[in-house]
Order: sequence, then C-alpha cells, then structure tokens
Amino acid sequence: MLLVKKNINLLFTVIVLVGFTIILNSCSNDNEEVIDIIEEEIIEVFDDTDFEAIDWTSDTHTKEADPNIEKIFEDNTVKRLDIVVTENRWQSMLDDMTDLYGTFGVGGGPGGSGGPGGGVDIDKNPIFVPAEVFYNGIEWYRVGVRFKGNSSLRTSWQSGILKLSLKLDFDEFEDKYPQIDNQRFYGFKKLSLKNNYDDISMLREKVAMDVFRNAGLVASHTAFYSVYVDHGDGPEYFGLYTMVEEVDDTVLDTQFSDDDGNLYKPDGDAASFAVGTFDEDEYVKKNNEDEADFSDVENLLSILHDGSRITDASAWRENLEAVFDTDVFLKYLAVNTVIQNWDTYGRMTHNYYLYNNPDTGKLTWIPWDNNEALQNGKMGGSLKLDFSDVSALQWPLIGYLYQDQVYKEKYDTYVQEVIDGPFNSSKMQVLYSSYSALVASYANSEIAGYTFLRSSTDFQTGINQVNTHVTERASAVSNYLN
Repeated sequence: MLLVKKNINLLFTVIVLVGFTIILNSCSNDNEEVIDIIEEEIIEVFDDTDFEAIDWTSDTHTKEADPNIEKIFEDNTVKRLDIVVTENRWQSMLDDMTDLYGTFGVGGGPGGSGGPGGGVDIDKNPIFVPAEVFYNGIEWYRVGVRFKGNSSLRTSWQSGILKLSLKLDFDEFEDKYPQIDNQRFYGFKKLSLKNNYDDISMLREKVAMDVFRNAGLVASHTAFYSVYVDHGDGPEYFGLYTMVEEVDDTVLDTQFSDDDGNLYKPDGDAASFAVGTFDEDEYVKKNNEDEADFSDVENLLSILHDGSRITDASAWRENLEAVFDTDVFLKYLAVNTVIQNWDTYGRMTHNYYLYNNPDTGKLTWIPWDNNEALQNGKMGGSLKLDFSDVSALQWPLIGYLYQDQVYKEKYDTYVQEVIDGPFNSSKMQVLYSSYSALVASYANSEIAGYTFLRSSTDFQTGINQVNTHVTERASAVSNYLN
C-alpha cells in the first residue's frame, strides 16, 4: 500500500508572500491604525531551468510538425511510455490528491466519514507538475503531468489503486522553461492516458472509439500504451493504458477544415438541453473563452423547444437543422445506443463535446469517454433502442427527435448500418480476438495496487463478456427493426 506522507524537506518550495492589504482606519483621536493582512502560499521555485534540450528536432518536438497520427496511434502494437518525475514533485501531486479526495485508500467525504471528495465530483483539477517523458529513447522536457478524471479518479484513489488516468501537456510550463516553447509530441500538444477504469477487458475505450470512427463520425484516435512512472525509485509499471487524442487539440485541427469555432464540453443540468436549463457556466468553453458568445447553444435550446415542433414539424426541422447537425447526431445516437454506452447524454449530463463547425455554422456532436461502453451499464442501464425508457422532457435531443417520424426513420436507417458495418458481429469477433491477443500479456502483468483486475481470470472474463455482448446486440437490433 502506498504511504502518502508529507515531506517536510521540500527543497523545491518556499514560503512567499503573495499579497497583502493595508487597511487604514481613521480614529476619532486622529491616530491611524495600520493593519497588514498577509496571505501566504507555498509555491514551487523552478530551479531546474539550466538544461539543454538535446533530443529536440523539428519533427518530434516542434509546433510546426503535423500531428503524426500514424506513429502515435497505431492499432497493432502496444507502445511504452515512461514518465520521470522528481520525488518531491510526485509527493506534491499525492498531497494535492489527499487535499481533494482524502486519504489514499480510504473512501468517504461530504456526507461520509473519509474526508474530502467522497461521493461527489470535485470542481477542481489536480495540479500539474513538470516531468520528463521518454518514448522510443527520445526525451521530452518539463512536460506538464497531472492526474485526471472525475468519479473514476475519486473511486480509484479512495480504493487504493494508483493506476490513475493522466493528462500530458507538453508546453504547460513553457513560461518557466524557455527551452520548451511550443513543445509538441510529434505534433500533439495534449494527450490523455486513460486508465481503463472499471473495465477488466481493457478494450472498451479503444474499441468504442474505433466503432465511432469507422461509422464516419468525428472521434478521437486511440492506442494501447504500457506506462511506467519513475518518481524516485526507478521505473514502476503503472499498467496498460489507452492513449486518447484530445478533442480540443488535434481532433479539431485534423478532422475539420477550420478549428476556430466554439468548442463546448457541457457538464451539468444545461448539458441535458431540457427547457429552462440554459446556463453559460455549464456550457464549458474549451476555446474562445474570452468571447462571451453563447448564442449558438442558446439558439439550439430555443429552437429545440419551439412550439412549431408540434404545429409545423417541417419548419421546426428546417430551423433546427440550421443550427444543429442532426444527421451527425442521429448517426452518433445510433452507434451509441447499439454499442450501449450509458455514461453520456440520455443518462448523464456529461461526456460529449459540441463544436460549431465554421464550414456549416452548425453545432456538431463529438463523443468522449467510452470506458463504460459495450455493456448494459449502471444508473438504470444503457438506453433501449426505441428509447421507451427516456423522458423526452429531460433528454429532448433524443426524445423530440425520435418522436419526429422523419428523424426516427433516419435513426432506424443508421441503426441498421451500424449493425451491418462497424459493429457487425463477425468483424467485431475478429477485432476482439486481435486486440485481446495484443494486450493480454500487458494486462495480466499488472500488479496489485496498479490494476482493476481482481484475479488471474478477470481479463479473459472481460474478453468473453464483450464477445457475448456483440452477439446479443445483433439480436436486439434485429428484434427492434423487425
């Protein structure tokens, strides 16, 4: 078990005065009382700025290089990534997690008994620290590294599992280290390393994204990586991860002709698009933050709930399609419902992006976070193919569109296309066989405290489950369409 402790000899920190307020009070006897209010904060002194980036090349490290998707996101291999962080910086990451979520290995929190973060998502990201990243013998310098996730991060931490998802930002600390100005990793500024939380097959994140992409939808590239972290005692195997391309980085740049449109990652009640839920704070902007323009999502909400939906369906569809790419959404909805992914719109108010494509002026749906896909799921389970378990008032993007006969027919057509094409049973069985053979040794070599596997048979059980699932979904689609 990891012992999370305070290191009182943090050589890289100092106590500094970050601000003070002088309050002058004039008294009746003309005496002035001066009160100094001093705030103290522990900050890091970056005293490791004297280095030379000797591995730096234009193709591997610079902003000028195009994202090398073929190299970083290969399907037929498991690549190794090493992260090296100083002992003190690692300890600061753990201390920050303790502040956010309580003692490592102990559950609880607000309403419970374990300290911060138990049972609720924290509206604050863990801290970034500089670390070195090594790949194929090449070094990337002072890369920003932090833990990432919401409920999966909290649950993993409180369960005593240190296989936590990670976010890499290759120029996060460029202001502190001029040598890494606009540093990139083969053209990528940011990348996510997903820990395959609650997935004993370790395939769900990758396979779900494969299916979305094979259906012709915009979606992140993914690949399998074995991750090692050296935080002072040499490299430790943290397990098999899924590398995921960030939407607000290269997905927009490579899958749209223009990346200047508003990108939202909705989270909260407003993400449901239910009537009366509009809230700018919950339509979280991932770009154009300084422009207080939310008119595109506000227009979508207004048109979606316009009375013409009942009185003049044709006019309603025309107005809706002027601001929202309904074809993309209906195809996404067909894929997501066929493969079964409950942890997103329809059950949860998160885990998708909306991008205002400048080429069309329409908000376009982009899927995200699929480790819970390819199973019936929790929280009431994945949605039925006919959405008979969906409240149209609560989830109007599904309910209202499915109630419209024109959109329902399009959805049904896409459902058939999905089961015939990207989620065809025979093709998926072959894919599962290939991927499971590829990652089996990496999955089965994970160690206690760095794995979600509970026994030596768990991984194969997970593979059996996804194989059974795809067969069951073919039957479910057949029953629905017929």
